[in-house]
Parts: sequence; C-alpha cells; structure tokens
Amino acid sequence: MTSYPDLKLYIAGEWRDTREHLPVVNPATEVEIGRLPHAETSDLDDALSAAEVGFRIWRATAPRDRADVMLKAAAILRDRQEEIARAITAEHGKPLTQARLEVIRGCEFIEWDAGEAVRTYGRVIPSAQGVRYVVHHQPIGVVLGLSPWNFPMSQPCRKVAGALATGCSIILKAAEETPAGALHIARAFHDAGLPPGVLNLVFGTPAMISDHLIRQDPVRLVAFTGSTAVGRHLTTLASENMTRVLMELGGHAPVIVCEDTDVERAAISSAVRKYRNAGQVCTSPTRFFVHDSIFEHYADTFVKRAAATVVGNGTDAGVEMGPLANERRVPALAALVEDAREKGAEVRTGGARIGNKGYFFEPTVLVNVPDDARVMQEEPFGPLAVINPVSSLDEAIAKANSTPFGLAAYGFTNRADYIDRMTDEIEAGNVSFNTLEASLPETPFGGVKSSGYGREGGIEGLDNYMIVKNISHSMQIV
Repeated sequence: MTSYPDLKLYIAGEWRDTREHLPVVNPATEVEIGRLPHAETSDLDDALSAAEVGFRIWRATAPRDRADVMLKAAAILRDRQEEIARAITAEHGKPLTQARLEVIRGCEFIEWDAGEAVRTYGRVIPSAQGVRYVVHHQPIGVVLGLSPWNFPMSQPCRKVAGALATGCSIILKAAEETPAGALHIARAFHDAGLPPGVLNLVFGTPAMISDHLIRQDPVRLVAFTGSTAVGRHLTTLASENMTRVLMELGGHAPVIVCEDTDVERAAISSAVRKYRNAGQVCTSPTRFFVHDSIFEHYADTFVKRAAATVVGNGTDAGVEMGPLANERRVPALAALVEDAREKGAEVRTGGARIGNKGYFFEPTVLVNVPDDARVMQEEPFGPLAVINPVSSLDEAIAKANSTPFGLAAYGFTNRADYIDRMTDEIEAGNVSFNTLEASLPETPFGGVKSSGYGREGGIEGLDNYMIVKNISHSMQIV
C-alpha cells in the first residue's frame, strides 16, 4: 500500500513546513496517519504576495497556454490515480472504488474548464457608424478557494480549475481533516510547469485563515463549498470589502416518487445512492416523499437494500460504505435519530453507531417522520434517509419546498405532465428525473435559497471568476 504523503504548505512554488502541526486521523481505525502544517499569519501574507505576483503572470498567459498546463496537470493526476485514491481512503474512509472515481471526476473538472479557457467570449454590440461597443471578459484577480472534507480531490479541483482557466491566481484552503487530495493537486500543477504563485495551498485554523484573507484588498473572489451557517458568515465578511462570493452551500434533497414509477428499480437505485460516501454529500437524496399507493412496497424495498449495505474499512474488498469522516458526525446523527423517534417516527433499520472503533454508523431509514422532527429541516449529512407517504403531487411538491434549502431535488415518474410541473415548481438549482446524478463537469451546479448562489461547471461555471468590461469606442471625438 502506498504510504500517506508528507504534508506541506505550497507557497510561491515551494513546499513549506511550519512550527505547529495538526493530526490527520484515519476514521476507520482512529489512528493518526499524518501531521499537517498549521499556517501562521506570516504564511498567509506570503501566500497573498505570491498570488499577486502569480496573477500578473497568469493573466498575461495566452488562454491556449493556460489550457495546456491544465491538461498536463490532469494527465499527471490520472497517472497517479491509485496513489491519490489510497490517500483519500486513508484520510476520509470512503471505499477505494469511490475514491478512484473521485480522482477521475476531479480530472474531468480540470479538463472541462481547460476547454472553456479558450471560449470566454465577449461580444460586439451593434451600434451607429463610427462607434464600437465591445464587451470583454477579464479575470477577476486573486481567488480564495475554501473546499470541504467530503470530497478531498474533486471539490478542490473545481475551485482551482475555475480560477486557472480564467487567468486568476488562487489561494486554496482545503479541509484539514482530508488534505491529501489538495496536496496532490498542487504537486501535479507544480510538475506541469504552473508558474510560482498561481496556485498556493494553505492549511490551519479555518476561522483565522478566512478572517485574515477575506479582508485583504487583493482577494477579489471567495469561492466556498460548505455549510450554510459558515457560508453566511463568510458572505458577511466579504461584504465589508465588497468582495464577490461564490457559495455552494448545504442541501436537504427531496425525492418525489410518483405512483406510476417502477417501484423496485427506483427504491434500489435510491438506496444505493443514499449511502454513497456514507451520505456525506450535499446532493445526497434524503427526504423521500412517496405516493401512498406504493409507499409500503417502496419503503420495504429501500429498507431491505439499505440493510444489505456492506459497511467497513474502505480498503477492504466489497465494502460499499466506509465510516463517517470525523468523530463529531456520530453523535450528531444519533441525536437526529433519537429526536425523530421521540416525536413518533419509526426506525425501520439502523439508527446507531457500529462498534467502538472507527466512526462507523449504520445505514439508517426512518419512516412516517413528523414535520416537527429536526431531521425534516436539518441536513443530516450522513447515512440517514427519511421516507414519508404523500397523497398527491401537490403535497409532495409542497413538502419538497418546505425547507430553507434548494440545492438538488429528484423525481421518479414516467408522466410528462408530472415532470413539467416539478420542473417549474420545485425550488432547487438542480432537478433530476429518473436519475440521482445531480452534477457533471458540463452542467452548471449550484443552489437557490439558503443553498447559495453562483454556479460551478458548465459554460456558466467560469462567469464567477471573471469581470465584464464594456468598451465604448468612438472613431472621432464627440
């Protein structure tokens, strides 16, 4: 097995250690596997100075040349897939098969944005003779990218790819619990010949890093993926300096299961997707609203597949679900289950921690959960599904929209009129029918309401990293 990488900061094209370190723990074994350098204010100032220099170099680099460096870095990451995947499994716990796929997905984000780097078109606006109106897109400047722990590789890739494709430089603050993915990204771009300062990588105390860097004038965009509570705080900080933000925040994805669907296939596919990444996905299907005519059939099929989920160390063959990524998620999930139980919900399967070593939690299904249970409003971010009956599509849509979140939503039906209604009426940035795939490199991804704003991916994904400049040119002085 490949050893866990030696963790460093990456500033101005050089690897850096610090006096203080944070432990990195394998969540399946609770054994420390690495020591993470803890950035001080001086390290952050150095990263900012480097990013300013890097921005001046990179913005003047031809888009085709930027794309070439990005594609070379993606190719390096693909070559190192196994090494990176094993590091991700060690620090996060997800099964090795899922970690390998995550590496490829991160590469796809880089490759898509590299292709878009040469297509950040402006336009010429029709005008009177002797006058030209031209719209330009230019890189916004230094980006502060803040990525979460649930996808150590692919989430940082999204921030880095968007910044570099448009000519920005970036300071990436990746998650301290799962730093290896970001470290490998920095290594790949270093080896691909990215100029020093264009990409900088720091770790440390999240509140200190964000508070210090967001207040700095050179930082022109804060790109964050994480909880709604933290996103609101960061947005407030950024507003004090009129700094633009890209916020991909929490979700609580509803699934509407209509009476005409293939019950068995819908239930099994939903259960498999629910427990992917131990449910630690912002788009994870969680609140299932099932027509009462098929409710028991659907719930029984879902529960049977959930209970059959193979849970264990992500490096073991056949494992479908690893541990939760950190210790604090175990009591948080247990509290949601107990609250729902006290309010009258039925625990059909799971509901408790597995063993006393590692942060393992049972795949859990709650049914007939009352609206006042905490889990109906709070994102569980874990292997917990709620299945409730509804009598009509009207009721299902109303319940789907009943939370402050609006990131992803799903529907199972073969009726065009149902799809048309859900398309128009569900409040979410991403709505999928008869599939639980919510995000691809070529599609725009982001939320509405308390799930944030701005988009990553698709042709819209680079808009956040650019400013729009209008040029008015008269051929004569008027």
